[in-house]
Order: sequence, then C-alpha cells, then structure tokens
Amino acid sequence: MADKPDAETQGEREPRDLVPADDELTPARPFEPAPSLDVEPPLSIAVDLPPAPPREVPEDEAAVAIDDVPVDPGFVASPTEPTTMSVAIVASRLAALPADGAASGAATTPDAVPAAAPLPLSEPFAGSRRDRLRGEHPAQPEPAAMLTADRLLEVNRKTRPGPEGPWQRFVYNVTFRLVNLGDSAKVRARKELDHRIQKQLEGGARFVPVLTRKGGVGKTTVTTLLGMALASAREDRIIAIDANPDRGTLSERVTRQTRSTVRDVVHKAASIGGFTDFSTLVSRDETRLDILASDTDPLLSEAFDENDYNVVADLSARFYSIVLTDCGTGIVHSVMRATLQRADSLVIVSGGSVDEARLASETLTWLEANGYGELVRNAVVALNTATHATNLVKLDEIEAHFRSRVREIVRIPYDPQLAAGSVVSWKDLKPLTRLSARTLAALVVEGLPAERD
Repeated sequence: MADKPDAETQGEREPRDLVPADDELTPARPFEPAPSLDVEPPLSIAVDLPPAPPREVPEDEAAVAIDDVPVDPGFVASPTEPTTMSVAIVASRLAALPADGAASGAATTPDAVPAAAPLPLSEPFAGSRRDRLRGEHPAQPEPAAMLTADRLLEVNRKTRPGPEGPWQRFVYNVTFRLVNLGDSAKVRARKELDHRIQKQLEGGARFVPVLTRKGGVGKTTVTTLLGMALASAREDRIIAIDANPDRGTLSERVTRQTRSTVRDVVHKAASIGGFTDFSTLVSRDETRLDILASDTDPLLSEAFDENDYNVVADLSARFYSIVLTDCGTGIVHSVMRATLQRADSLVIVSGGSVDEARLASETLTWLEANGYGELVRNAVVALNTATHATNLVKLDEIEAHFRSRVREIVRIPYDPQLAAGSVVSWKDLKPLTRLSARTLAALVVEGLPAERD
C-alpha cells in the first residue's frame, strides 16, 4: 500500500491554477517568461570595389556620329476660318499672391483673382547622338521624335539585308547567309546616287527651268530625262510643265493620257480643289513623272502669258515638290520673266557645235546682265553631244569654258531612242544615258535649298 502524504507536505504544496476550494478560486500562478535565447547578430561584409570605368567611344565613331534633330511639324492655319476654340485659363482663387504683393500688405478680396504666371517656353532638345556616345546626358528629357528606327534597331546577321551583286549574292546563299560580303562597287555607286537624288526638301515646291536661246539643241529631251530620273528615284511628286509660248512637244515624249493643256488648267483653276482634280489634266509615264502639255494651236499658245503661268505654277506648287519648266527660246517673253522669278536653280542646255555653245554662253550673259547672277553661278549645263558636228568639236574646251561660269556640267550621250523624237521609255534607254540623266538629277537637287521659310 502506498504511503499517504502527510498533512504538512500537502500544506506546503503550491495550489494549482483555477482549482476551486471552498467555493472560491485559487489565484493563478504568476506568468514567468521563457528564458531568452542568445542569437548572434548577422554577419555583414563590406567590399570596396573600384568604380566602373566610363565607356570610351572610338574617335572615328564619334567623328561620324550624326545628330538626331527632332522635327517640329509647325502650325498650319486654316485658310478660311479657325477650326479650334480658344479657352481662357485663369489662376485658382486659392493661389498664392506674388511676393511683391504680399510684401506690400495689400488687402485682397474674394473676387480678386491673381494673374496667372506665364508658362515657360519649351526649349528645343539639344542632345545629339555624338553626346550620347561620349557619355554626356542632356539636362532635359528627349522628345518622342528621338526614337527613330536607325537608333533602336540593331543591325546583325538576321536583320541586315542581303548583298546585291552576282558574286556577293552567290557567296551569301552558299554559306546559308553567314558570309555577307556587302554590295558590289557598282551597286554602292547606284545607291549613293539615289541618296543624292532623294535629298529631303522642306517648305514648298522647288522650281527648275530648263532653257536656252537656241531651238533644236535637245531642251525638251533634257527636260524629259531630268524629270524621269527624279521621279524614278524620289518618293514625292514631280511635274514637267511645257511653257513654250510656241508649239511645245514635251507631251509627245510620254504616252499621252489626256488632251488637256495649260489652257485648261487656267480655265478650271477655280474648280480644282485637290490633287485628284489636277491629275486628270496631266499625263503620267512609267516613272510617275507628270507632264502638263502646252497648247497645240500656235495662235492660242501665243496668248499664254505671265499671268497664266503664275496660275499654273501656283496650282502645281500645291501638289508637287519639284516643278520643271520647259521654256521656249524667247528669253524676253513674259513667261520667261515669271519663270525666272520663281526659279531655285537653272539647267542650261547647250549643243556640241560652235554656234550652239556660243548661244548657250550668251544666255548666261543675258541672265547675269538682268540680275540673275546667283542663278547662273548655281546653274548646271547639260551638254547634249547628240547634235550634229559634235565629233568635230573639242568638247573638253566647251566644258572648260562653262566650268568657269556655272556650278557643274553633264554630258548627255547619243541614244537612238532619244534621236527618234518620239515617246521615251526610261527602261529602254542605254545604261550610259540613264546614268547621265541621274547624274544631272543629283546635281540639280544638290543645288536646291533644303529648307524654305
């Protein structure tokens, strides 16, 4: 039998929590917190690394870096009436007064509205690609126009276009597009010439008259070749106007699609509201060159004067970027005066004979004497070597003479298709003829102003 605990031992035993005794609750044992655990603090290690060196851009790469300039589309006003509503913006009534007003202690009423501070004018973005390559960051944020495809797209083996040229293309295909030798020298020269012709022109149409004092030297032929070369390489619209006061033949160089002439444009000027209306009055060839014919009746064409040409030129400037004018041989005619007043550059056509070259030089003299000396210095002479007696004349001497007076000279070779005096097909011309026409187009575009107010 187990031993019973004595009464003294039971009295010294501590009472249990919440055990009833004599209808009363025995107080609970006080809470004793658990002993704290000693945890070591986390170990931190500091490593001093040298600062990353700035990226050094090679001098040759920084030297050819092209500045990215954002384009400001400008403001286009409505020609008739405003199309927007102006809303006056005033400052809040709770806005603080200017410092000078608060210092003077002037009393303010609830109706008094403080003048709104003028907004700061936005400054043009001054950052450039050269600055970014050198690690220099502009102080102001970049506009959205800076996100160009040339800047964002990375050129690699997959995105780089394949080369042009028989041998380059063969190596490119045989190596499964792993070896890209680049374009051939002939292709690079063609693309470089395209780039010169495709110069961007901002601020309205550019006018280029083609003239000479002697007929029969190929003025209309040069106008046709120049227009086709421009239209085949550029994305904008090109038009050639036959402003010959006599019977012009410019429209016979392309397949004629309409019987309308410059006279119809003058009569219908008030009803021409857009390019669709104007395009019904011109003929378009395979290169997208538009030609506006002159009157076929010599009696009517003689009445085509300065005012009529200004009407036609104003309408053409609305829809075309470059306007070529095939002028007549009479340089003292009123149409010639209106043509020269609008001219941005000149093309003087000279033949290969002695008298043709002398008359072309006299044309330059007349222009200089009548205040067009700047146009003469910026002019390009097209030396047509398909005229008679060209083989008997020293063409180098003719070129040396004109080189002292004008900016450039281009030889136009003989081509059977041009000698026929009929419709000219650009793709059927000899390669040398097309090259001469494209060279003439590049020189003419280089002499045109890129921007105009």
